[in-house]
Order: sequence, then structure tokens, then C-alpha cells
Amino acid sequence: MKRVLIFSGTTEGRKLAEGLAESGVPAVVCVATEYGKQVMDELPGIALHQGRMDGEEIRAFMEQEPFLAAVDATHPFAAEVSENIRKSAALLGVPYLRLQRNTKPDLGAGANRLCFSTNEQCRDALLQTEGNILLTTGSKELAVYTRGGELTERLYVRVLPSEESIALCRQQGLAGKQIIAMQGPFSEEMNMALIRQYQIRHLVTKETGHTGGFVEKASAAEKLGTALYVIGNPEKQDGLSFAEVWETLESMTGTKLREAKTLHISLVGLGMGSMDTLTEGAKEKLKEADCLFGAKRLLTCMDQWKIGKKGQKRYPYYLAEDILPLLDEMRDEGQTEAAILFSGDSGFYSGSQKLYQKLKQWKQEQSQEISLRIYPGISSVSYFAAACGVSWHDAKIISIHGKGQRREWESEVLAAVRYEKKVFLLVSGVRDVQAVGTVLKENGIAGCQVMVGYQLSYPEEKVVECTLDQCEQMKEEGLYILAVFRRECEKRYLAPQKKDAEFIRGKVPMTKEEIRELAVCKLKLTEEAVVYDIGSGTGSVAAEIAERSEHIQVYGVERNEEAAELISRNQKKFRLPNVVVIKGRAPECLAALPRPTHAFIGGSGGRLKEILEMLYQKNPTMRIVITAVSLETAGEILEMLNRVPTENEELIQVQVSRGRKAGAYHLMQAENPIYICSFDFMKRE
Repeated sequence: MKRVLIFSGTTEGRKLAEGLAESGVPAVVCVATEYGKQVMDELPGIALHQGRMDGEEIRAFMEQEPFLAAVDATHPFAAEVSENIRKSAALLGVPYLRLQRNTKPDLGAGANRLCFSTNEQCRDALLQTEGNILLTTGSKELAVYTRGGELTERLYVRVLPSEESIALCRQQGLAGKQIIAMQGPFSEEMNMALIRQYQIRHLVTKETGHTGGFVEKASAAEKLGTALYVIGNPEKQDGLSFAEVWETLESMTGTKLREAKTLHISLVGLGMGSMDTLTEGAKEKLKEADCLFGAKRLLTCMDQWKIGKKGQKRYPYYLAEDILPLLDEMRDEGQTEAAILFSGDSGFYSGSQKLYQKLKQWKQEQSQEISLRIYPGISSVSYFAAACGVSWHDAKIISIHGKGQRREWESEVLAAVRYEKKVFLLVSGVRDVQAVGTVLKENGIAGCQVMVGYQLSYPEEKVVECTLDQCEQMKEEGLYILAVFRRECEKRYLAPQKKDAEFIRGKVPMTKEEIRELAVCKLKLTEEAVVYDIGSGTGSVAAEIAERSEHIQVYGVERNEEAAELISRNQKKFRLPNVVVIKGRAPECLAALPRPTHAFIGGSGGRLKEILEMLYQKNPTMRIVITAVSLETAGEILEMLNRVPTENEELIQVQVSRGRKAGAYHLMQAENPIYICSFDFMKRE
């Protein structure tokens, strides 16, 4: 069979090539740019030629073989190219089919719309205006608008994200902030967002019709009061519509052409469990779906709600490795609509995000057109907040669903309730409700109002206010959500602030408060830090570290029994479940602990060398701070710095004097000088 020759520069040209490939009709597709080649997917039986051609080159290319027909699907504004194709086809006796786009949608006159025959006329009109200009006419016409430089600083240009387009923008003197390199199609909302972002007063577009996004640009400009400058379609001769070209090729090839269909994949949040919390958009996707995927209990909802068309296939799968092979089967069978079900809101503690990323990667590897979109449901938090009559935009939202033991979530929940006036808690069931009540009671949280939501959106729904005792005594199994409200909450200090007198002491040595404050600052703590406080003593440094964030995990390491007991007592006093007491001798007791990011060494028991070597093995990039009182220990630290690879070393001596009252006078009483050494480990080359 002779091949069809397509000169493509539009969406219609790409769709035509896809239809020929789908139907097994061989074709050659010519595109001008590398970007045009990239967006033209590798299609079976379709050969691609990339590069701009003048009239002579087009004629020479068409002479290479006896083509069945030459389809001119170039851009409506590429008038010269179209004329060269038409002349070459006539000279060689090749049937010429001009696929002409309808560029005149019925939009009415438009209050701020100006029409021009050429870009030059449009430029002259813009010279009489003020304010930023958005050009959506492409990079080839850019030189018209930058000529003379009067408009250049006011221009923002939206071009294809190709090296050629961006290079042309640079050549015309545009700065990076003026270049918006994006591939369409662009919605009305996207156009409005760009107009607002760049404070656009004048939008310039070609008369490209529905397919070229003209309607969305015109509507956006109209709604925002932006002047619309329209360059009229220069094409005068009559051509054929897409449907007419399609029918003509069917007649010439003797083949019934099949349109390449888009596979639509929808990730749908089902809301709270009642059809009332399902959005209309999500409901439509469930009705249209050829195949449904999801956990068994979610598929059961479809039967209860009587949603779905006749013959709809259902699979109890929600993992990518199970779903992807079935999506391939759908395409082979000509099915175009797939829906994957998730509970609640697909963007709120949902597994949909992980699956979405895998589907997105799979989509890039496919040759077929694939649409991928998420349809959210109503989340339990928004539903519960409405039932309680409160807003949730200013709430702290925490999920302990599936986290199991209370030690896995206690620090986060306790800190949230201490420092936030409004906390929503997503829980696994009644045991979590009981455990939350216990945690808040044990830590002396008073003056709080607890609201409990039970089986929300189901017939047995209840929203009740409970005491902490009532939370502990709940027995009824089901779906729960909690909210804790406090009129007055604690203020979190952003820097160390505890006085020495606040700690439970005994006879155990303690790092004094000024040294404690400096040491904690020198640690340069980060969120999610794992900190060893070695030689923890009373746990004063551990407490100040843990107070900075509930996401920091601190291990107070102490060999002395009395000191370890004091750490536990201070941990309970200051309500810091993210401090764990480790009774044992360092470095042996460090081996089983999680990998540290920071360590404070307030006492080494004469084993500083062994401790630092163990820490380096566990993390050769961690941060270390060491304090010392004696010159011997300071010397040992300096010796160790020569043995272990380090960087950012700093050694300071701190002398603190405290004022005390003596009769009518105030005297300064000196404390022992303290050495503070801080550094980062550095990996050996």
C-alpha cells in the first residue's frame, strides 16, 4: 500500500497520524521542530521526518516515492508552507488534502477585543498603550514585537518548552522571568492565573479556534478585563474538515479507519462511606467506568449505591503491580474508562498519591494517549468539623491510624494538644480513643474539650462531647475521629529556657543552664533529629533538646542508676515522651540504638576515644558537641580531633559568673570555666 504523507503542525495532524497507525495504514509524518517530533509519539507504521523545509526541499521530499496523498495539517498561520505543499503536490500529481481548522468560534464581539490582519499592525497598536503584555503567538513572530526595543521590557511570552523556542526568546533580549515555556492545552483557569501572576493588561493571540485554545484565552481576558488583541487567520482558501479528510482517506485506502482512543484513568475518593459524601464529578466517573479497581469493601459500596453501567468489570486490586496489566488488557479490548477507588479524600492521608506517581511514570512509557486525574471525596475532617460547627483551616491535623503502639504517636499527639488550641485526630478504632484519653490524663492535660465522632455519614452516626475518663471507658467498635479543643494552650519556647531550679536534682552532676543553652544551640538541631545525650546526668540537656520539637527523638544514656532514675522523673515532669532513658555504659549500649544524627557528650567515663569511634561507625556525617571541665579532658578532645576526620571544628572556653546579693551589695561569683567543643564528622575519602 502506498504511504500517506502528512505535514503536521497541529493537534489535528497528530490525531490523524494516530488514527492511521491504529488502523494499520502506513504514513510518513513531517514535523518542523525537535519538539514536534517529541510530542508525536512513536506510532507503529509511522515514519517521522523532522526539520524545516523550503519549497524546493518539499518538492524533493515528495519526489522520493509515490505517495497516496499529501495531507496539509500545518498551522493555519503557516500560509507560506501550505502554499509550497500545494504547489509541489500539483506539480507531482499527488492528491492534496488541506485539513483546515475552524478558527471562528461564535464568541460575540467582546468589550475589550481588538482585531488585526498582521502582527505588525498589532505591535503598532500596543505602542500606544501601557502595562504588561502576554504574547501567545509563538516564538517565530517575536521579532516583530521586540523590534526597536520599545515593548521588550513589557513583554511576557508563552512559548513551547523547546530549546529552539527558548533560544529565539533569548536572541530577542528577553530575560528568563519573561519566558513562560509551557505545553498546552491551557484551561481558562490557567490563563486567568497567568494574567494575574504577571499583571497582564494586554493579551495577544492568534485566531486559532477551539482546538488552538482561543476560546479559553478570550474568556479569561473577558472575565479579568484584560484587552484581547487578535491576529486574524490569513488563510483564505477553502479546505476540508477533520471528518472530511478522514472520510477521504478511508475511500482512498479502502480501509475503515479507527480513531485512536484516549484511556481515561480516574483515581476516585469515595468520601466517608455514604453516597452523600461522593462528589458529582466522582459519581459520573464511576458510572462511566468500564473497569473498577479497589479494596473489596469499597467495591461493595458500588453495589449498595447501585452505581455503574451494565457489563462493568470489577477487580479487588489497589496496588500498581496488579492494576497495570489489566489496564493493558483494557486498551486491547477498546475500553477507555478506568476508575480506581479510595476511601475518604484521595489527597488526605490516602494511598492514592503513591499509586498516582506510579501511574504517571507508566503513562510516560506508553504510546497511547492516556488521561490521568484525581477526583477527591469529602474527608472525615471536613465532615466532622462541619458536624461540630467549627472550622478546620487553623487546626493541627494528626493521623495515628495504623500506627499501633502508643509510643509511636504519643510525642506528636501530646505536643499538639499542649501547643495547639484545635487538634483533629484520625484514629484506627476504639482502642486508639481509649489510649488518647489515657495519654492526656497521665500528662495532666486539663481544660480541654474532647469531641468524638462515631460512624460519620452512616445511619448510626454520633457526635458527642466526652471527658477523658469517658474516652478511656468507650467500648463500641466502629469508625472514630476525635477533636481536642483548648481555650488556653501552652506557648512553645523556640530556644532553651529552663532554669536549673526547675529540674529534679539529687546528688547527680548537671550541666548548668548557660552551658546547656550554648550546647543545645551548638548542636544545630533539625526536625526528625535522632540525638544521643551521653552521660546524661539529670537529663537537663535531653529535656531541652526534646522540648524543641516532638519530632526529635532523644536517648538519654546514663550508667549511674540514681542518674537514670532522675532522667525518667524529669522526663515525666516536663511531659516529654520523646526522651528514652538508656541504662548502660557507653559505647557498648549504643550499638542497638537507631542511627544518630547528633550527639551531646557531657560525660564519657574516661572512654571518649571508644565512644567517638562507635559514633563514627554509626554515622560518619553526624554533629557532635562535647563539654569538658578539666584540662585533661580538653586535651583528650584535641587529640581525638586528629584521629577522626572532622570539619567545622570549634573549641571555646566559657566563663560564667552569677550575681548574688551580699547585704546591700551584689557580688559576682565565678563558676568553673567550661570547654565546649563542636564539630561535624566527615566521611573518609
